[in-house]
Amino acid sequence: MRRLLSVLMLSAALLPAASPAFAHARLRASAPAVDATVASPAEVSITFSESLEPRFSTIEVTDAAGVRVDQGDLHLVGGDAKIVAIGLKALPNGKYTVLWHATSVDTHKTEGTFTFTVAK
Repeated sequence: MRRLLSVLMLSAALLPAASPAFAHARLRASAPAVDATVASPAEVSITFSESLEPRFSTIEVTDAAGVRVDQGDLHLVGGDAKIVAIGLKALPNGKYTVLWHATSVDTHKTEGTFTFTVAK
């Protein structure tokens, strides 16, 4: 009886460790980098901590007036589901805002913003 109780207690203690891990896709890196000053980039790419479902993820880039300056062509970089990019129009000097919405393959949703500055 005592052995059975010990086994049950050990099993209960290990149960949470055996459950699947669900994580949210978090921004790990971007190009241009967050708050960077760069020459006019051809695209914005974002590396996430988890694989994304690109059909349900977006990146929008706007200028200081709120006008979109991206080309609307979100795509995976090198077939890696953790890295997405979007092409940009030629950007004049100024501050730009990147708004992203990410849906990871396990359907968790996250979003965020960051800025970068173009100075030629």
